[in-house]
Amino acid sequence: MIDPKPVAPPLPAGGAARLTQLGVIRVAGEDAAKFLHGQLTQDFALLDMQHARLAAFLTAKGRMLASCIAFKRSDAEVLLVCARELLAPTLKRLSMFVLRAKAKLSDASGDYALYGLLGDAARALLPTDAEPWAKVELGEASVVRLYPADGQPRALWLAPVTAAAPQGAPLDEALWLWTEVRSGVATLRAPVVEAFVPQMLNYESVGGVNFKKGCYPGQEVVARSQFRGTLKRRTYLVHAPAAIAAGAEVFAEGDAEQPVGTVVQAAAAPTGGVDALVSLQIAAAGGALRVGAADGVPLALLPLPYALLEDI
Repeated sequence: MIDPKPVAPPLPAGGAARLTQLGVIRVAGEDAAKFLHGQLTQDFALLDMQHARLAAFLTAKGRMLASCIAFKRSDAEVLLVCARELLAPTLKRLSMFVLRAKAKLSDASGDYALYGLLGDAARALLPTDAEPWAKVELGEASVVRLYPADGQPRALWLAPVTAAAPQGAPLDEALWLWTEVRSGVATLRAPVVEAFVPQMLNYESVGGVNFKKGCYPGQEVVARSQFRGTLKRRTYLVHAPAAIAAGAEVFAEGDAEQPVGTVVQAAAAPTGGVDALVSLQIAAAGGALRVGAADGVPLALLPLPYALLEDI
């Protein structure tokens, strides 16, 4: 059941939000890209300076430990932008696999400022025909095109903390987090670590999985889910009239026995209530849904802002 209401309020014409909930892992050395190619779900062997990668770091069973936006700052340096709350465990686990690779991993969060650019602030810095994950270098800053929210372009801006901040009216970080939900591209957070394979978050449809690259932890599970028809869950955009939180279970109305999904990410909507991304059993997506219990907070399904990839 797709309910187009409530209608989202118009977004500001543009602005820049300082992103304090994200952190940066630096991977430096001549094997930086090669090392990441063997650990994450995307292709880093062919990564150039004009693009970024959305990628996931998985367990051997294909479950997501972290998600990141990764890009080169030079031929021997790749930065991974991820949820700050997951940075330390991600850095520790990735470092276990460096072995003899010429790559050094470190927490570089204190070296860089991160901003989210919306609307006119993003348009001013990126070509109008730029696709998601395109990147430009502007002086000391790297600017990555993200998926839009309600028709407004969005971008990630990163530069050394000593650099001037990007131009644009100040935006509250809470509003930016809401646009992240509205874009339909989830950032993995602590409450849902190891809960999903990438396709359960639609990552194969938004450039987060490469099915033609070599091995990485969890690859067999990811490939099997894609090609053998075993994927039973997808992520949907929803609205709730009251507070809900990441990690909460979703139930089909009237059935208290087994949850049919999980809240992935949630953010307060400017006009009230909460918009969220929920990973649901595909078979349950057409029925009435509640959060927390079979008689809990009701959910209204909204149209996804992008098409799902049906065939590779």
